[in-house]
Amino acid sequence: MSIENNQLLRISTAGSVDDGKSTLIGRLLYDSKSIFEDQLEAIETTTKRKGREGIDLALFTDGLRDEREQGITIDVAYRYFTTPKRKFIIADTPGHIQYTRNMVTGASTANVAIILVDARNGVIEQTRRHSYIASLLQIPHVIVCVNKMDLVDWKEDRFLDIQQQYEGILSKMSIKDVRYIPISALEGDNVVNRSENMSWYQGAPLLHTLETLHISSDLNKIDARFPVQTIIRPQTDEFHDYRGYAGRLESGILRKGDEVVALPSGFNSRIKSIDTFDGTLEEAFAPMSITITLEDDIDISRGDMIVRKNNQPNQVQEFDAMICWLNSSAARPRGKYTIRHTTNEQKSMIRDVVYKMDINSLERNSEDTEIKTNDICRIKLKTTKPLMIDEYRDNRATGSFILIDDGTNETVAAGMIIS
Repeated sequence: MSIENNQLLRISTAGSVDDGKSTLIGRLLYDSKSIFEDQLEAIETTTKRKGREGIDLALFTDGLRDEREQGITIDVAYRYFTTPKRKFIIADTPGHIQYTRNMVTGASTANVAIILVDARNGVIEQTRRHSYIASLLQIPHVIVCVNKMDLVDWKEDRFLDIQQQYEGILSKMSIKDVRYIPISALEGDNVVNRSENMSWYQGAPLLHTLETLHISSDLNKIDARFPVQTIIRPQTDEFHDYRGYAGRLESGILRKGDEVVALPSGFNSRIKSIDTFDGTLEEAFAPMSITITLEDDIDISRGDMIVRKNNQPNQVQEFDAMICWLNSSAARPRGKYTIRHTTNEQKSMIRDVVYKMDINSLERNSEDTEIKTNDICRIKLKTTKPLMIDEYRDNRATGSFILIDDGTNETVAAGMIIS
């Protein structure tokens, strides 16, 4: 397996309260020497003030005063660190059910989810909930870290029992790649360095697994989707007739000379050039930010999408989606909201609530149609103009959206398109 040098890996962590998420991240940062001296001194001071010895690793991520005082994680804490092999962004998300929306936020862009399981408790309700959210968000890789192995005498039988428990809940999920690692975040076993206490475990420690995880194939390289963000018209003597369409290539590959179509107008053209800050390219691939010029002068504006002529998204005004309600105010019956999909904004209306998901039991409830904070529901949505969409399972970029309340300008929901 090749190491994808300098690639950015986005990690989401999840687990029940006191499963040791913050301690695990602290251990990763500490043992990989990714902490500044002044940070280390501040944490040592706080640890002493609490009357403890050594370093409380959890304090590296529990940055908010309330969290430090309660010893829990409330908001999503992001930490960045780099090893010679890869760059990492870790989202430390809270474990409580009332912070489901925070986990959805933290996990929405993740390549891998680390789900912590307490070796003493095994798979519990929150493990199922966090795994369901990882499955719902189509996170390609899940690493189940069985933590606190030091408290069960490093027993292999206990680790294998929890692995079997977790395999039992996977039948209701759609997770492609699951790995299991027995660890002790507090002691550092199998986090950065291999454990001497668990010689029966032949796999790699957590950091090595993260450094060598193959993520290039997780991107959709087939469906070229280029939502136009802005039009570039320098109007200088040197670039008098230049008209470029700038944005981020969300998926697929585009090459100079490709036959493309601009949606929703349906006008055809060919790619004349692919320009970047560093010069022109023969081809571009996701997720590069580029400027495209076309051989024909056609009317394209922000929110339009440039795609291959023979591979187009669906243009629809009505579709089904799973949403997580983020706002403290409940959704209004047949409420109207602005939908933001890629670079496109339209007015939309929640036509119907098909069912609500009980993410503890993984059962569907079609009787209760009131959408409140942290609820995950399947809805029918109608927009004023067609959107260029793909299903979320095929394309996370063009299959996702947010809903915005026009009155408050708050983001009220995050959605994943089903059909």
